[in-house]
Amino acid sequence: MTTAHVYRRVPEPVESTEPTGVDYGWVLQVTFVLSIVVGAPLVVVFALWADLPTWSDRLAFAVRVGAFVWLVVSIAVFAYARLSRA
Repeated sequence: MTTAHVYRRVPEPVESTEPTGVDYGWVLQVTFVLSIVVGAPLVVVFALWADLPTWSDRLAFAVRVGAFVWLVVSIAVFAYARLSRA
């Protein structure tokens, strides 16, 4: 067996892909920016009506509201990217 036969067992690199049409890098970046731009004011507005006596309460509140905002924004941005590229 020659060395040429040994190296031929390695599969050829894939030249083409079948992407879904969504640029996940763009989705990630836009989600990050919109979550901050939309989420920070929402946390402040919602905190006006919440009883947050300690810093740990404030932190937990911001994380809970921020997680919800991030989830909603990420789904909306992904849906926009998916539908606009279709």
